[in-house]
Amino acid sequence: MEYVIAVCGFIGGWLLVAGPVWQAAIELREEEVDREAIEAVRSSAPPPPKVSAWWWLLPPVAYFLQARHQRAARKAFQDALPPEALKQTISFLNKANGWVVVALGGFLLAVKETWELLDDLHWPQWVFWVLIVVMPIIAIGNAVRKMVNTHNALNPDQSLGRKR
Repeated sequence: MEYVIAVCGFIGGWLLVAGPVWQAAIELREEEVDREAIEAVRSSAPPPPKVSAWWWLLPPVAYFLQARHQRAARKAFQDALPPEALKQTISFLNKANGWVVVALGGFLLAVKETWELLDDLHWPQWVFWVLIVVMPIIAIGNAVRKMVNTHNALNPDQSLGRKR
C-alpha cells in the first residue's frame, strides 16, 4: 500500500506543476494587453546604458550599477506608456508572477515526491534527475498542446500545428 501512496504523491506533485502551467497559459492568453502601444514605447526608448566592463572587477558594484540602470530604464518605460497600457501590463505581469510562484511551489513538492517514490522503489539516482528534467517538459508540452487544440477548435481556418 505504501507504494500506491508514493505513486499517488508523485502524480499529485506533478499535477500541481501541470495545472498552474496550463491555467497560466489560459489566463495570460485571455489578458488584454495593448501590444502596439508597448512596442511603440519600447522601440522609441533608448536602451539602458551599459555598465563599464571595468566595474566587473568589483562584481557587487557592477551588479548595483546595472540594477540602477535597469530600474531607471524601467521607470522611463513606465512613464512613457499610456495609463491604460501601463495598467494592462502591470496586471499581466502580476498574474504571470503569481502563476510562476504557484508552479514553482508545485515543482518543489513534485521534486520531494519524486525523490520519495524513487527511494521507496530503490531505483537509481539518475532516474530522479531524468524525471526532474522530463516531467516539467511534459507539463509544459501538455499546456502547449491544449492551447493549440483550443486555438484550432475556435479558429479552424487558422490552424496551428500539424494538419490532420
